[in-house]
Amino acid sequence: MKIAVTSASGQLGAAIVKQLIKEIGSNYVVGIARTPENAKHLGIEIRKGDYNNREQFDEALKGIDTVLLVSGMDAPEKRIQQHRNVIEAAKANGVKKIVYTSIVGDETKTAFHSVVKSNRQTEADVRESGLQWVIGRNGIYMEPDLEYLDTYIEEDEIRNCAGEGKCAYTSREELAFAYTQMLLKDNHNGQIYNLAGEAITQAELASLINQVYNTDLKYHSVSVDAYEEERKAALGEFIGGVISGIYEGIKLGINDVSSDFEKATGRAHLPPLKMIEKFKNG
Repeated sequence: MKIAVTSASGQLGAAIVKQLIKEIGSNYVVGIARTPENAKHLGIEIRKGDYNNREQFDEALKGIDTVLLVSGMDAPEKRIQQHRNVIEAAKANGVKKIVYTSIVGDETKTAFHSVVKSNRQTEADVRESGLQWVIGRNGIYMEPDLEYLDTYIEEDEIRNCAGEGKCAYTSREELAFAYTQMLLKDNHNGQIYNLAGEAITQAELASLINQVYNTDLKYHSVSVDAYEEERKAALGEFIGGVISGIYEGIKLGINDVSSDFEKATGRAHLPPLKMIEKFKNG
């Protein structure tokens, strides 16, 4: 059996590849990347595949039994067709099963809604593909907060518009473990899983970071409008809107979801404290 992982040069794709190698060995895993050189370090066969190019995926998916479709990073209006290029190529090449990395979220309530909507459309396309399928809806990654820690320390606070809202964080490593089980085990076929951990507030996040890093961060809540303005000024209209939309979603309770992680993996999700410790210790 050969399993292909798209976006293998990205952080989530690479984490899934590494976990698959641990479980089934490198001979059975194929990475697909827009720029193959960026994934060579994974030590597996790498094939070229740009989501915009259906013909490349017709080549990339030859001889593949199962494909893991990592959600693209392009603008929402472009993603749907990009993902369809992979789904159609999978069907044409006799791929038997497709696993899709979607996201937790709401389709109407925040500036993040267009991204969520595009993911939901791909979920529908996957379900209607005629292939065996499994869909994971990823919670928000813990890593970006920890990668941003120097800025938090400099500013002496974690500042956003999430208020008292709770967020069920996950990590790329935890997701890699879950997706590997979903790829390898047929009892997950036809399921949609929320892949997230225990829900915590931003104040609790600050407290856990303080515990692990010996910092003294406070949480500072600002209005949705003020945070959106700040993020758009710093990151541009699209990314700034997405980031502020994510935190608005937390404020509204959109990311306080019940987790299906144990159903997908057979074990409990790591608690937030353990994820932070693991990140710190590399």
